[in-house]
Amino acid sequence: MAFSGVSLEMSSAVAMEATRRRQRLSSNGGASETTEEPAGQWGRAWEVDWFSLSAVILLLCTAPFLVFFFVMVCDQYQCSVSQPLVELYSGEATLRSIWDKAPSFTWTAAQIYTVWVSFQLVLYMCVPDVTHKFLPGYAGGVQDGARTPAGLINKYEINGLQSWLITHALWYANAQYFHWFSPTIIFDNWIPLLWCTNILGYAVSTFAFVKAYLFPTNAEDCKFTGNVFYNYMMGIEFNPRIGKWFDFKLFFNGRPGIVAWTLINLSYAAKQQELYGYVTNSMILVNVLQAIYVLDFFWNEAWYLKTIDICHDHFGWYLGWGDCVWLPFLYTLQGLYLVYNPVQLSTAHAAAVLLLGLVGYYVFRFTNHQKDLFRRTEGKCSVWGKKPTFIECAYRSGDGGLHHSKLMTSGFWGVARHLNYTGDLMGSLAYCAACGFGHIHPYFYIVYMTILLVHRCVRDEHRCSSKYGKDWKRYTDAVPYRLLPGIF
Repeated sequence: MAFSGVSLEMSSAVAMEATRRRQRLSSNGGASETTEEPAGQWGRAWEVDWFSLSAVILLLCTAPFLVFFFVMVCDQYQCSVSQPLVELYSGEATLRSIWDKAPSFTWTAAQIYTVWVSFQLVLYMCVPDVTHKFLPGYAGGVQDGARTPAGLINKYEINGLQSWLITHALWYANAQYFHWFSPTIIFDNWIPLLWCTNILGYAVSTFAFVKAYLFPTNAEDCKFTGNVFYNYMMGIEFNPRIGKWFDFKLFFNGRPGIVAWTLINLSYAAKQQELYGYVTNSMILVNVLQAIYVLDFFWNEAWYLKTIDICHDHFGWYLGWGDCVWLPFLYTLQGLYLVYNPVQLSTAHAAAVLLLGLVGYYVFRFTNHQKDLFRRTEGKCSVWGKKPTFIECAYRSGDGGLHHSKLMTSGFWGVARHLNYTGDLMGSLAYCAACGFGHIHPYFYIVYMTILLVHRCVRDEHRCSSKYGKDWKRYTDAVPYRLLPGIF
């Protein structure tokens, strides 16, 4: 569920290259005639149409202000989205007056954020994972990533769950025993921290952009479109790294953004307790449901290496800035809203939200689990008590190598092609519904996630169609629906 997530999904798949001489395999596995054949499309676009370019420039110009708007309306207008617009229209307020009321950059916030990012960097780089040695079923330590378009397979040190556990253990120890800082420290410095995260987001994005030109990690996995705006936003390098183990994608998507997600919610709960003397059941629901998602992400971090973020997206502004700013500030809007508008839900409402969130998580997790099990066993497993059915596909990587994949057509994957996204949307709706129906502010998340995941469906399927060709058509004939069986 990142920003990519896990993101501003504006990539378009155009031709990877014009033609390539390929050796077509005969039905008996031998080599037959050599023909000119269009190359498979894999990864981000080589060329950019005017619509995509316009969208990229629009997002570069407006996304930072959109984040500021949703945080500012809580600070100044009790999370009313319409009131500042009405005041601007009537002349009661000006953009300058709203800006002047907002807290500015502070060195205190800069110190907090510097310590935070540095601590996560140390945990990521200097503390090899040991949790996989005593947690049954957890895949940590050194893991292989997916094959890149150039045919490479990178190795990753998976230690996100360990980092999350250490971080939250220290947070708990501080709150209960040491009292080095207030549990409300994040909320109390929220808008100043916004400026700090923007600085890091733009710095990382710009560094990755320059790095791709001067010293790319792997030049064969770089893509230059010829348009500086698109290159900056969507990224040039596929897997930029410093040294052997520091991977920009893995670090910035998981740490410091997603590790911070649950701490931000805890800080909101602490502020609610400080202001009102109690924590509402709606705040508890938001904390619990989102913590389940975060823990699921880190428990399955090795699986994340096979998702679209790692397998297809290049590292640019939309990942670098998005993971630093968009994710922590907009994915936590529900908790922020509940600080300013404490909502105590009825038992029936709370139970319905909890049920929706848990059913959504079940669909999300077990849909992904079925695919992961199918991949790991190469189809030699049981799904819903039966041997899974699948369609055999072939594709070529950028180095000309011929590879094979299996697309499962049973279990959840026989119901719809992206039922994991359906579960994700159910969970997202549960987070929003926990806030009641007093304002539209907390519902931005479900609107955004719907746009993101529907667009991701279309984008992913365009890539798969280009990658697998007629085999993909066979798959869509077997599984005709994307998200909602019988509807879409």
